[in-house]
Amino acid sequence: MNHIEVGKRGEELAKKYIRGKGYKIIEQNWHTKYGEIDLVAENKEWCVLIEVRTKIGEQFGLPEETLNYRKMQRLMRNANAYAAIRRISKPYRIDAVCIVLDESGNLIRIDHYENITG
Repeated sequence: MNHIEVGKRGEELAKKYIRGKGYKIIEQNWHTKYGEIDLVAENKEWCVLIEVRTKIGEQFGLPEETLNYRKMQRLMRNANAYAAIRRISKPYRIDAVCIVLDESGNLIRIDHYENITG
């Protein structure tokens, strides 16, 4: 799998996982001048902007380790832009869904981290 296929596979797994937790997916791959928001979901209390990080195996690091300071700053700018443009009335937060796949694209693990910037 190339990195684009890995990313798409991760986003599909993340959507299924988030729906299973009772969230409704509102948008996918929403772009701003700061970058992209992978998934936007909501539940009764929150609008949730989700960053999906997917890797093949963990031998070269964890997907969680790719959420560095610069990436977090970009995520916060994206979230603020999204909330302003879409006029979000409920509170919003940024979550991360980190996924590890095997070489064939099968799921090894999936973890959901809530409010990663708060």
